Amino acid sequence: MKVAKAKGRLRGKQPKLNPRQEAHLVALHNAGEHSTAELGDLFGVARSTVYRAIQRDEARAAKTKAAARPSR
Repeated sequence: MKVAKAKGRLRGKQPKLNPRQEAHLVALHNAGEHSTAELGDLFGVARSTVYRAIQRDEARAAKTKAAARPSR
């Protein structure tokens, strides 16, 4: 494992969706045209993956909103 880590080959499980796909999935969800089950079928992932992608996007949006707020 030390050798694999040194070569940069030691990784965890690869994500099912790349960042571009995840952004597209969230955009479709925000448009309200598809259910989570439909989005899962469309992208070939489980509903839990869809929920997780939406949750990550909401957390990202909240973080940028908090960073944009002026501090006192």
